[in-house]
Formats: sequence, structure tokens, C-alpha cells
Amino acid sequence: MEKNTGRHPRLRNVLNIIFMLGAIIGVAIYLLGDTTIGTIVILAAMSFKIVECSLRLIR
Repeated sequence: MEKNTGRHPRLRNVLNIIFMLGAIIGVAIYLLGDTTIGTIVILAAMSFKIVECSLRLIR
């Protein structure tokens, strides 16, 4: 298992948790309710993942 060796390991973990929760909630909304709102929630969650990946690449 790879360790978080970057400059911001805790921040990256928090951003990953926010992404995972947002993705799960977004898919649930998408499947059980309004597809438009579900898509918006998933896209918002993806923005957190993009920030996390940017931090990982910058190191």
C-alpha cells in the first residue's frame, strides 16, 4: 500500500472523503429522484477530486 508522501496528506484525505460521499449521494439522487440535481451533485464532487489530483501532481 502506498503512503501519502506529498506535502498535504491530510488535506488530500479530506478531499477524497468529500468526493466519495458526494459521489455516493449524487448517484443516489440520480437513481432515486431528479437526474438533473444528481448530475450537479456528482459534478460538484468531481471538482473536489480534481483539486486532490492537482495537489498530488504538484507535490
